[in-house]
Amino acid sequence: MAVEIKEIVIRAVLTDEEKSGKSSQEAGLEKENLVQECVDQVLKILSKKNRR
Repeated sequence: MAVEIKEIVIRAVLTDEEKSGKSSQEAGLEKENLVQECVDQVLKILSKKNRR
């Protein structure tokens, strides 16, 4: 029996990185890298699902 996922909800909690002493540019770059990594993982999962 196949399972079909019709909706996926992704939630994230972001904290203010400036309080830890990092510049806003570095914090923005880290957030961008994190988002890109998440997108890559989701695309990999979807690709595996479509191969089945």
